Amino acid sequence: MIVTETDKAVVTGSNGSGDGAPKKHVSMHLQRQIREGAIKWFCAACALLSVFVTFAIVFILLKEALPFFGKVNLKEFVSSTEWKPTPEPGNYGILPLITGTLMITIGAGLFAVPLGLLSAIYLAEYAKPRVKSILKPALELLAGIPTVVYGYFGLFFVTPALKRIFPEIQASNALAGAIVVGIMILPLVSSLCEDAISSVPRALKEGAQGLGATKAETTMKIVVPAALSGIVASFILALSRALGETMAVTLAAGSNPVLTLNPLKGIQTMTSYMVSTSKGDLEVNSMKYYSIFAVGLVLFAFTFSMNLVARKLVAKFKLNYQ
Repeated sequence: MIVTETDKAVVTGSNGSGDGAPKKHVSMHLQRQIREGAIKWFCAACALLSVFVTFAIVFILLKEALPFFGKVNLKEFVSSTEWKPTPEPGNYGILPLITGTLMITIGAGLFAVPLGLLSAIYLAEYAKPRVKSILKPALELLAGIPTVVYGYFGLFFVTPALKRIFPEIQASNALAGAIVVGIMILPLVSSLCEDAISSVPRALKEGAQGLGATKAETTMKIVVPAALSGIVASFILALSRALGETMAVTLAAGSNPVLTLNPLKGIQTMTSYMVSTSKGDLEVNSMKYYSIFAVGLVLFAFTFSMNLVARKLVAKFKLNYQ
């Protein structure tokens, strides 16, 4: 057999002096695998860290709340209508705090949900690009205002305005607190709903309009149902935000833990009690100290339950409309 110079070069390149190229290729492949593995484990560590923080919060709440429930009967805690931590030993019926929290949350939802949804429909379906470029940033600007500013806004503007309609309204009241918190969560509802509506495929809209549907019929019967998953998620997220609001509620709604459904009277929410009690002069290992964690545990249970409901609703509407 005759061996040519080309054959020798091929043999030499693959077995002799050409070993550098395969080695270089293997080295680059190994470096890529190492980088990919490092990124994978870093992301996994971040995910585990968030889970660890959640469990750490639950552990601290349970650890500090157990001494409280060792001295306060659980049945009395959830059924009594009187919350008076002082004088010792005090009365610890959490119903007034739960009622006040729900009044603020539901009232804020009644204010923010319809306004936020309607503004999102206008921005996504009716507003011209120039108008949208002005209105949406202006609306989202509300989310950047500190909560304490909202509290003083409710105290010095909303309440005096309400006093012209309801002369018997108290200086700090649940109605002003609900309106202020509703204004706070309005950008959240509007922005998330607008994103959900804008993500609906254009083919659905064009198909409905091709069948003779008007703009309003297409929006209300096609677009909104198709985006219902994101809309419901925005509602639950906004209500969870309202449930945990602190400073605005403390200033606007007051710190009066009474069991009432009258929105014109001052109330106290769970977060308001926690922030008003957590001061430098609070004695550690006292009943008031442990009561903060007991109330925090109840608030965590409410928020956790709302998140579970949100997941169920989102999954249900996704199955129906996707």
